[in-house]
Amino acid sequence: MIGEVRDLDTAEIAIQAALTGHLVLSTLHTNDAAGAITRLIDMGIPPFLIASSLGMVLAQRLVRLLCSKCREPFTPAQAVQEDLGLSYDPKRNFYRPKGCPACDDSGYSGRIAIYEALVVNRRIEELIMKRAASPVIYREALDGGMVNLRQAGIAKVINGATSLDEVMRVTMEN
Repeated sequence: MIGEVRDLDTAEIAIQAALTGHLVLSTLHTNDAAGAITRLIDMGIPPFLIASSLGMVLAQRLVRLLCSKCREPFTPAQAVQEDLGLSYDPKRNFYRPKGCPACDDSGYSGRIAIYEALVVNRRIEELIMKRAASPVIYREALDGGMVNLRQAGIAKVINGATSLDEVMRVTMEN
């Protein structure tokens, strides 16, 4: 476990450990999973080493959980549902914060993670070797089935764990 990769020396240690068969877990600050790959290249790690040693990158954000005692249901407008990539369902309920003594009138209590997991497959390895830009790698990961942060957040909205406003606050549109 390496607390955080901030510089070339730490990145090289992590890569060498991974190349010798060790499972390496670390953190790296980027906006999304694909950004970690370009960050490592920008630090000076040769792309062939990244492609050979990286198995998966997980990007995560924490969203506030709606208070289970006071959250209130509402039906989002058709345009809102369609903008989220959902087919319109007039019976679909989302929840929003209300506020009560149990949550100190915030409408939220606790947090939950949303995440995107970029699995480094052959096609991603090829893009790494070509020094592809982060958006190209990101698009390939999405085409390969990756669920992005926004989509993961929408799933939490649909199951009532958090609010749409909360997901929009912590995710970026890519």
